[in-house]
Amino acid sequence: MDNRSTVFSALTVDVEDYFHVAAFERNIAAADWDKMPVRVEKNTNQLLDLFDTHQAKATFFMLGWVAERFPELVREIHRRGHEVASHGYNHAKATSQSPDDFLQDVSRAKSLLEDIAGTAVTGYRAPSFSIGKQNEWAFSALKQAGYQYSSSTYPVKHDLYGTPDWPQQPYLRSEGIWECPMPVLTMLGRQLPIAGGGYFRLLPYWLTRRLISRYVSQKDIPYMFYCHPWEIDPEQPRIADAPLKSRFRHYVNLGKMEAKIGCLLQDFNWRSVSQVYQPYFNR
Repeated sequence: MDNRSTVFSALTVDVEDYFHVAAFERNIAAADWDKMPVRVEKNTNQLLDLFDTHQAKATFFMLGWVAERFPELVREIHRRGHEVASHGYNHAKATSQSPDDFLQDVSRAKSLLEDIAGTAVTGYRAPSFSIGKQNEWAFSALKQAGYQYSSSTYPVKHDLYGTPDWPQQPYLRSEGIWECPMPVLTMLGRQLPIAGGGYFRLLPYWLTRRLISRYVSQKDIPYMFYCHPWEIDPEQPRIADAPLKSRFRHYVNLGKMEAKIGCLLQDFNWRSVSQVYQPYFNR
């Protein structure tokens, strides 16, 4: 018997490799990425098979760097009925770029992905949720580049990102682009991050399931989950000279992640961002 909720939630994957992550940017220069053992193709295909097993559809926010080197991976994602979206080209944080550089990056990624997939790319997610009060100009750039929506903000307090006083629901910004923030659950006056990533790997699954179930039952706005292909890869090379905090965040419970995602896919119903948020986009 299928006991899953009848509500559809948005499943998202930020398609990047282990050496692209911001936590290791001081240890691995972008100029050295091509020298690193690449594992993103294998891991992403593994996620695709897992999603197929549970009849789940997702949005894959593709890094342009990955798409350029593995165009067949982009086509396979599209062929299996998932949404191809943009994660920018170089995995540079929006906060580290000038407006012109940001526009060039997101435009390049969008054009590349559309050429490979043969379909329109309407969604974007900033690396490390790096759009906030200091760079709201990024939304104008996204609109200029032709995107319809962004999923680049996380209304929590975090040492690396977060817009805790920004909206928690999808909203149409004055620049003309929809922002779909990551979900939080307010408990005891605190906004808890429940969208996936490292928190999902760290917490026991029963607790995460309970928090997501509470969100789905109490909120009239969609739930969204995110993960990365490298998170299901406990055999990935270790970056030994990275800071201890960064290594803990990156490597904690990698060996348990695939099974936990499988449980999540079984317990909830999943579709792409464009499908789940379509009622908002059509307003």
